Amino acid sequence: MTRLLSRTFPSVKLRDCNSKALDFKKPQTQVPISSSSSKSWSVYLILSTTEPIKTYVGITTDFARRLKQHNGEIRGGAKASTAGRPWLCACIITGFTCLSQASSFESQWKIFSRKLPRRKKGEEISQSDALLQHRRRALEKVEESLECSHLETDWKF
Repeated sequence: MTRLLSRTFPSVKLRDCNSKALDFKKPQTQVPISSSSSKSWSVYLILSTTEPIKTYVGITTDFARRLKQHNGEIRGGAKASTAGRPWLCACIITGFTCLSQASSFESQWKIFSRKLPRRKKGEEISQSDALLQHRRRALEKVEESLECSHLETDWKF
């Protein structure tokens, strides 16, 4: 037996008389992604050392391992970071208790970085310093907009 779905979408829907109602189960509680859930999360900023100079913002529970991945020493790492190798740690922010907090912070940092105006090219400053200053200003905006008193920021440059 067939019937029309609606006047707007006059498709035909086949009705299966033998189908039973779907049995919706109660949603399961959230299960930790991995054993690393007990570790604290970090948001980091890395700086490329090859031209053109770039920055990359990411999150991890093990920064040393993650930096090795970005630099191609071990498998993994983001595709976006293959061109700038080797990378150096510019800043690391620690103290996030869960992936959700770290992801939200990372996202806000990237959004503010895109929205903030860039410095004029005429100023006498290196490209890496200009990028780091821009990211630092964006980070300050994130810290103003979110509750960040429990976080520890460590700038390496």
